[in-house]
Amino acid sequence: MAKGRKTGGRRPGSANKATASAREAISRFVDGNAHKLQEWLDKVARVDGPKAAAALYIDLVEFSVPKLARTEITGKDGQQLIVRISGIPTDESL
Repeated sequence: MAKGRKTGGRRPGSANKATASAREAISRFVDGNAHKLQEWLDKVARVDGPKAAAALYIDLVEFSVPKLARTEITGKDGQQLIVRISGIPTDESL
């Protein structure tokens, strides 16, 4: 086998089979119990307070709406990024 570029395997960023199976199982559980969710949140709010119920709800939402990763944009080699915009009227030309 020649050295260098790796061949085969899964694409970078794709979920492995175990992760995909776990997400599918969680999705089926959530879908099958969605009608009970309000009742559970109401009970948590009564026992532990509304703040605990809100925290639980936020934790559950993260399974269906993934968090967005922060992205930092920099210039070459991490240097300051300089943006030049042309074609926009300046105060003097108005």
